[in-house]
Amino acid sequence: MTMKRKLDQNDEPSPVRDAKKPASKPEKKKSDKKTEKKHSEKKEKKQSKKKQQPQEQQPEEVEEEENAQMEDQAEIKLPEAKQPEATQSDKTMAEKKQASTAEPSFAELGLDPRLVQAVAKQNFEKPTLVQRKAIPLALQGQDILCKARTGSGKTAAYVLPLLSGILKRKSTDSTPFTAALILAPTRELADQVFKAIEQFSAFCSKDIQAAKLTENVSDAVQRSLLSNVPDIVVSTPARAWHNINSSTLSVDKLQYLVLDEADLVLSYGYDEDMENISRSLPKGVQTTMMSATLTPELETLKSIFCRNPTLLDLKEDIGEEDEKLAQFYVKCAEDDKWLLSYLIFKLQLIKGPCLIFVADIDRAYRLKLFFEQFSIRSCILNSELPLNIRIKVIEEFNRGIYDIIIASDEKSELFRDEAAAEEAEAMANKSKQEAKAKQGDDADVGKDAGQSKKRKTQKRDAEYGVSRGVDFRNVAAVINFDLPTSASSYLHRIGRTARAGRTGMALSFVIPTDQFGKHKPTSLKSTEHDEKILAKILKQQAKLNRKVEPYNFSKSQMEAFRYRMNDALRAVTRVAIREARTKELRQELLRSETLKRYFEENPAELAHLRHDGELSRKARQQPHLKHVPDYLLPGGQKALTANQIGFVPFKKVDGKERHKKGKPKGRSFKVAGGAGRKRDPLKTFKVRRKTK
Repeated sequence: MTMKRKLDQNDEPSPVRDAKKPASKPEKKKSDKKTEKKHSEKKEKKQSKKKQQPQEQQPEEVEEEENAQMEDQAEIKLPEAKQPEATQSDKTMAEKKQASTAEPSFAELGLDPRLVQAVAKQNFEKPTLVQRKAIPLALQGQDILCKARTGSGKTAAYVLPLLSGILKRKSTDSTPFTAALILAPTRELADQVFKAIEQFSAFCSKDIQAAKLTENVSDAVQRSLLSNVPDIVVSTPARAWHNINSSTLSVDKLQYLVLDEADLVLSYGYDEDMENISRSLPKGVQTTMMSATLTPELETLKSIFCRNPTLLDLKEDIGEEDEKLAQFYVKCAEDDKWLLSYLIFKLQLIKGPCLIFVADIDRAYRLKLFFEQFSIRSCILNSELPLNIRIKVIEEFNRGIYDIIIASDEKSELFRDEAAAEEAEAMANKSKQEAKAKQGDDADVGKDAGQSKKRKTQKRDAEYGVSRGVDFRNVAAVINFDLPTSASSYLHRIGRTARAGRTGMALSFVIPTDQFGKHKPTSLKSTEHDEKILAKILKQQAKLNRKVEPYNFSKSQMEAFRYRMNDALRAVTRVAIREARTKELRQELLRSETLKRYFEENPAELAHLRHDGELSRKARQQPHLKHVPDYLLPGGQKALTANQIGFVPFKKVDGKERHKKGKPKGRSFKVAGGAGRKRDPLKTFKVRRKTK
């Protein structure tokens, strides 16, 4: 107690207080000397007190010793402990700042809060590379020419800033006018963009109105759609110019123009439409062009629509995206294609939704009828089907109702490489020279034949396209049953899988030149140059640091199934294919037009109309092909062999004949023409009276 009173009377500062207050160096030295003297005095007094004072006062002395030790520790250790903690926190804060600047969220990109809420509803966690780069530039009003791989989120990259700009303008000026025009080369892609606009404007639907001009409706219906003055119009170039020319669509106050899959717009024959649209647009329109490849066609569009655009040539990290896509090719004969496709889907070697690309429409129906022999269900997409049926098939495929879609890639010849274009020009020059050498009459006949061919092709939908832009979700594998005619078309086909961070596989069938034309019933002329196209594909993928590896199937295990494949393929005749095409067209047209109102009133019954049912009854039905016996499977139950049964003679068993001598019990007669016939089966029946 005496020590405490002395400390209070002296009012000397404690070492803890000294550590908190900033002090000069000489003051610290004095305080250190004073504390040392105090501790030495305390120890001497305590030792003397232990001898004089009773034991009751010992707890107070223990407390004083502990307080002194704590003061010494506080004086020495506190400044040292603070320094490492501060450095660690600084490091973590710096790392967080770097991560936030590298990958900002949608809210940090400057979008409208209602759009951010709609994006969160779509379960988009972070913006992709295209969205991080393109959205800020678009919000600043710059023209953009963006090249990014398929499935990288290009649609949201131009739809979100477009919606944000319209909402910002409507907060101050609510006058109605068409502010944005989005042009897509195919109807399927235009419908997909329109649905994306509806999803992203879910929380601002009263302020945003959109219209699409892709359906086969009359001009009066389109006029009624555009009479409401929608903020955004989604269309193909041909439909857009038709409505602009007829004064149905007003673009006098247009602010935004978007060309999705811009490299395809000119390839699909929209040259005149695009030039006419460019003349009708006002000055100062912000233009955005999105594409998966940079082609010479983009330069022409750039010169027409853009003013000093910002070029974004974006490439994802190789380790993240490209490793998720496995690419393989198989060199095989034409009949082996059918055998491998049968094995892959019947034995479920590939699990999950698959997309099969074929060269033409007849090929698609032949493959579908071939699969029906083995009870493998599949759907067909081609340019002959109505638009709403094609869109419905894609939607149901994305929802997991169908597992296999057979798509006829009729536009693959449009995506030619430079070398292929040069070859085509050389062939055209040769044909011109040959035509000049012929007589005038023959030339006229050739022209007439060419015109008749063009008329036949015009019956199909010129705005059909599946291999580009269409968002097939959760595709596990893309199978190139027929190899495309160019490397660029291959690139866009395989882009239907491994989208949005998912894994995928691409398998291509390649026919060697020595095997071409050996299977005449199913051979195609386009497969003659498969090996040349494969070489171009390998070069193209090597530039992108991707690998396309050969895949070898075990031929010994395949041969056991060959007879089944031949039986099924033999049953699919040209008559069956023609009957299947007409039947499906008849069914789909009936569903799309006559029953449209009925199913609008009864949506639950629409699920009964599936698009993967059996088409042809002309093909020979073979029920035994629908099941795979165990003895055909490798490692399964094997069939009985001669070693297990032994020798089975035809005539004698243990020295005795197997059958009794004489005529067989059943009737027998020779079927031969003329005098060789001994009995007429219709005249050999004898009627006997019943005996009483």
